[in-house]
Amino acid sequence: MSSIIRWNPFREMAAMQSAMDRLFDDAWRGWPTVSGMNLNSLAFDVHETDNAYTVTTALPGVKAEHINVKMQDGVLTVNAEIPQPETPENTRALMQERVWGHFSRSISLPQSVNSEQVEATYEDGILTLTLPKAPEAQPKLIAIKNKDGKLLQSKN
Repeated sequence: MSSIIRWNPFREMAAMQSAMDRLFDDAWRGWPTVSGMNLNSLAFDVHETDNAYTVTTALPGVKAEHINVKMQDGVLTVNAEIPQPETPENTRALMQERVWGHFSRSISLPQSVNSEQVEATYEDGILTLTLPKAPEAQPKLIAIKNKDGKLLQSKN
């Protein structure tokens, strides 16, 4: 025995919207992220002292000639090209989780940097950038004098 159900266009539209939502959720779930950051973006560690910033990023397996570092208008940009891993002949990949391709990251630093003295070192897959702050951005101690101009506190 079959029953007759009255056609409701809104029920059909809601079912279609639900199907589309599932489709997009499944599609975006495939894009890998770490803490909400896309894996095509480099992960930076940034530390600050009174005199400089230190930026560190891991680039395992990347040759130094495939790394580009640029400092312009207070924005630090690091680009790297990680080559696609080669699969030996007569084999098939059962799992391939290592990322490859073009990776880039730009950050604005809170204070100006002396771009002439920026240093970059690359060792064991770790890129370390030392970005000295511009002299005007470094803290300065101010000597305190009394009203007669006699020094009460030195700059040491």
